[in-house]
Amino acid sequence: MSDHPPVVHDDPEGEPPWAMQLAIRAEKLDPPSHEAVCEAAASAVVHLLADERFADAVARWEEGRIRKVTRRARGARWRDLAALPGVTVARGGAEVRAFPPGPVTEVPPAIAKLQIAGTDLAHAETEPPAEPYAVLVHNPDAKMSTGKAAAQSGHAAHLLYRTLPPGDRAAWLTAGAPVHLLAFPWPEAVARATVHIRDAGYTEVAPGTMTAVTWLLTP
Repeated sequence: MSDHPPVVHDDPEGEPPWAMQLAIRAEKLDPPSHEAVCEAAASAVVHLLADERFADAVARWEEGRIRKVTRRARGARWRDLAALPGVTVARGGAEVRAFPPGPVTEVPPAIAKLQIAGTDLAHAETEPPAEPYAVLVHNPDAKMSTGKAAAQSGHAAHLLYRTLPPGDRAAWLTAGAPVHLLAFPWPEAVARATVHIRDAGYTEVAPGTMTAVTWLLTP
């Protein structure tokens, strides 16, 4: 069992920090659930990490703090995002698009105009996918908006992908890198998990708070 914070390195000196941008589709008339968004965000991060088109950007980003910024879009603004390089994952009525990481000072305008704060969606259980899938559990004592929880879910899936044995990683990716967010007893989840996320504490939770844990469930 290992305890992984979302911060793995200091940023290179003299350079702006890098971040992966995530966009949640949240239409007014039919918004997705909190759980489905977190699951889609986590899977989208994994698919982008595995996409060779973005290998150089991912490698540079992973030299520093692996920031993830979650935004929301609807209507024409969501449709505009399809023209930008990235990976979209749909899960349980939710759609999340992950974009290759880059400097926070050079976010494409179509992404930069999207709202960051205030994404808080209703909760609803989702159906478990076929194994293998990542079991994801959030700390019930760490109160997080949907945007914050989606970013933490992305951190957990990111580090799970990086720490899995090659065979398990390949099998999970072949299955679509599915993730299932569960309301699981927290102490038991912490004991079972192979990845534990502690937040840096910039927003919503205190520094060092364990926000999410995950492990791969295999057949």
